[in-house]
Amino acid sequence: MSEAVSRPTLEAVAARAGVSRATASRVVNGGDGVREPLVERVRRAVEELGYVPNQAARSLVTRRHDAIAVVIAEPETRIFTDPFFALQLRGISKELTAHDNQLVLLLTEGRDDHARVARYLTGGHVDGALVFSLHLDDPLPGLIDGSGVPVVFGGRPGWSDGGDRAVYVDCDNRGGARDAVRHLAGLGRTRIAHITGPLDQTSAADRLQGYRDVMDALGESDPQLVVASDFTPAGGERATGELLDRRPDVDAVFAANDLTALGVLRVLRERGRRVPEDVAVIGFDDVLPVTERSEPSLTTVRQDIEEMGRLMARLLLTSLNRTAPGTDPPSSVILPTTLVRRATA
Repeated sequence: MSEAVSRPTLEAVAARAGVSRATASRVVNGGDGVREPLVERVRRAVEELGYVPNQAARSLVTRRHDAIAVVIAEPETRIFTDPFFALQLRGISKELTAHDNQLVLLLTEGRDDHARVARYLTGGHVDGALVFSLHLDDPLPGLIDGSGVPVVFGGRPGWSDGGDRAVYVDCDNRGGARDAVRHLAGLGRTRIAHITGPLDQTSAADRLQGYRDVMDALGESDPQLVVASDFTPAGGERATGELLDRRPDVDAVFAANDLTALGVLRVLRERGRRVPEDVAVIGFDDVLPVTERSEPSLTTVRQDIEEMGRLMARLLLTSLNRTAPGTDPPSSVILPTTLVRRATA
């Protein structure tokens, strides 16, 4: 029977570095007040011995847990079928991992889960929270605000109470929508429809407004050309059927996201409409797992979803690491979008 290998202790680190246990503890657990030469000696001893700090002891010293909650205000069925969320989580995870932080995923299947999430955040298990895919009537912002943990939001907050002071990362939804509709108009299309996302989310509302900006300027606004949907392929199919029944003369569709565009293309094909000859189509997101399934290949507005996730995590960690009193908190970031031309428009 082989002899068990004991884990190196903090006392062993202190002995190897030639410092007191208290000094070694301050260095290992992120405390201040240790001269740089001693810091280097302790770090070298940690590396040589393969010492792994005790997280509970570290938390007592730093009052940090090195864990960040990611709260997604959507049901599981949506999160695990929409690749948008996988890309955003990948960006968040990469940034947190690079700074030795753990990601704790919290999902809200329904309203009963909101209080559970708030209790978890209030319980001191994490240092901060990244929250995205909120809806306008969602109670989560108020509950999270009451928890006292620092928060960065994914997407521009749409609530009036405190939304102006919230830190968030978003893309230029309105500007991207304008680019899409201008492109369709530049192709000579005059009956340009828009199939929206859920209008209780600011991303969908901003894309609708961008569409209206251009259509109003062209003098071609028509309420019958706007159909509400929900960012899903099934919603895109339903909305396209409704649109074609209302306006069979439509010659272009701007879909609020790529999944919606998949539904649009499917119904246009079933109704015998050629794309782009009869109806040009543009989506939004440029999520490759979706655009690669598109036939023809989908023209879309690209937003850097993974980078948005990285920036959310970076802003939160920057906020947590502020030590100088009076320093300004991080500012919100709005990333540009790019029109990616393919075969559908």
